[in-house]
Amino acid sequence: MSEENSRRYARRLSQAEAELWTMATADVRPARARPKKLVSPTPAVEAPAPLAPSGPSVDGRPAAPKPPPRPIDIDPRTFVKIKRGRIDVDAKLDLHGLRQAEAQRSLTAFLRRCQANGARIAIIVTGKGLTRDEGGVLRRVVPMWLEAPNLRDVVVGFGEAARHHGGEGALYVRIRRADRGR
Repeated sequence: MSEENSRRYARRLSQAEAELWTMATADVRPARARPKKLVSPTPAVEAPAPLAPSGPSVDGRPAAPKPPPRPIDIDPRTFVKIKRGRIDVDAKLDLHGLRQAEAQRSLTAFLRRCQANGARIAIIVTGKGLTRDEGGVLRRVVPMWLEAPNLRDVVVGFGEAARHHGGEGALYVRIRRADRGR
């Protein structure tokens, strides 16, 4: 930015603005300083080596590709489009009545199949559970499974479904395209 442009937007506070600012900041005090870290007399343990960069490595072989990012919440615009039917739900998996191990295997296989078939949005029905306070076991653990490293190359993001798709007892899952994230 040139010096001319920076002056163009700079202005001085009016007398009223300066008084208001002084009143607003009159009782503000600096935050406490962070405590200094104590130096231990014992030698430090070596930290594990950082992951290799995605460029060529020292020995000439190509380095491993970066892992896909962690899943995120479905953004509000996409959620509204799914809710209103502007984006179709491509697949649905109902986990009612399954034990945790069965449900996890089914979920992983289902999401990989969806990705291979080119699905973009899936619904995972976990159910609400018997108690309203805590919710069911699957309702609590399925989000953890969706964030697990073994599904990062499949899951872009997820979020609670709209009421007509199951509400609290279901999740929308955005699926990564098969040609991305590997």
